[in-house]
Amino acid sequence: MSAYISNLHLSHFRSHRGLRLSFDGRPVAIYGPNGAGKTNILEAISMLSPGRGLRRAPSEDLIRRPEVIGWRVAATLQIDDTVHEIITRAEPSSPRQVEIDEKSAPQLALARLLRMVWLVPSQDRLWIEGAEGRRRFLDRITLSFFPDHGEAVLAYEKSMRDRNRLLKDQVRDAGWYAALERQMMSAAEQICANRSAALTRIAAAQEEAETSFPIADLALEEGEGFTAPTDLVTLWSDTRSRDMAAGRTLVGPHRTDLGAIYRVKDAPARQCSTGEQKALLVSLILANARALKQDTGRAPLVLLDEVAAHLDADRRAALFDEICALNAQAFLTGTGAELFMEFGARAQEVPLGVEAAN
Repeated sequence: MSAYISNLHLSHFRSHRGLRLSFDGRPVAIYGPNGAGKTNILEAISMLSPGRGLRRAPSEDLIRRPEVIGWRVAATLQIDDTVHEIITRAEPSSPRQVEIDEKSAPQLALARLLRMVWLVPSQDRLWIEGAEGRRRFLDRITLSFFPDHGEAVLAYEKSMRDRNRLLKDQVRDAGWYAALERQMMSAAEQICANRSAALTRIAAAQEEAETSFPIADLALEEGEGFTAPTDLVTLWSDTRSRDMAAGRTLVGPHRTDLGAIYRVKDAPARQCSTGEQKALLVSLILANARALKQDTGRAPLVLLDEVAAHLDADRRAALFDEICALNAQAFLTGTGAELFMEFGARAQEVPLGVEAAN
C-alpha cells in the first residue's frame, strides 16, 4: 500500500507566484541556491496537514508579496488506486480553508487522510531550548498516530483559557472552576494516554530496526505535582490559590516536557554534541515513519529540510537507504545536487533557480 502526492500546484504562496510540479512516488530531491524557494515548497506540502505547518507561520505570512491576493495549495493525493483532490487556501485576514474532493472539510480531516512527519533546521536546538518546542514536537508525533489528538489538545486549551480568565479576574466561585476542571480532565486523560502510547510505538520502532542512527530513550516529564491524569481534578482544586496568584494554571499536560537520553553515552540529549543531537532527531523521525507504516500499512510523507548538509556521506547514504526501504515519498532540500548523489536513480530531482521562484 502506498500514498503519495502526484501533483502539486502553488499559487501566490510565499515566493512562488505559480508553481506546478508532478511526482511519481519516489523520494524528491529539491536543490538550488538560497532564495530559490525550496523550503517554501516543503512548507506548502506541510499545509496539507492540520495546524500551522512546519514553520508555524500565520496564514497571513504565507501570502506572496506584493500582490497580497491570498494563497492556495492544491494537491492530487494517490492512495493505492484511489485519488483525492486536496485544496487549502486563505484570503487576507481570513482563516485557512480546506477542501477534500470538492467538499469543505475541517483541518483535522487532513490527518485522517494523510500522515506526515518532518524535520527542519529550527528543530536543531530542540534539546537545548525551552519545553514548549519539545512539547510541540511530541504532539506532532502523537498526532501522526492519533488524528483525534489535535481535537483533545484544542479542547483542553480552550477550557484552560477559560479557567485562566477566572483566575486573572480573581473569581472565587468553586462551582465555575469545578465545571471547567472536569472538562480539562476529560481532555487531559486522552492527551496523556495518546502521548504515552506514541512514545511506546517510537521506542518499539527504534528497537526493531537496524539503523545507522542512534537510539534515544524518551520519557515524559510531567512537572511539579503532576504524576498522572487521575490526580489532576484534586490537584487543580488544591492549587487554585497558587494559580490565582500566578494568574494561570501551573500544572497539567500543558507543562509536560519530553526527555531524551542518548543511549550509547547514557547522556541527556541536551549535553550531546550538535551532530549527535541532529542524529537523534533524524533517528526519531525515521522511527516515527517506520511505526506509522507498521500501524497503517503505508509510510507517511517525510519532509526533511536541509538535512543532508548536516550529515557526512556515510550518514547521508544510510538516511537515503532507510527512506527507500520505507517506500516513503520524502521531500528533501539542499543547495546542490551533490548532496543527493547517494540516491542515484532512486530519487526524482527538482532543480530550482532564482528565476523559478518568481
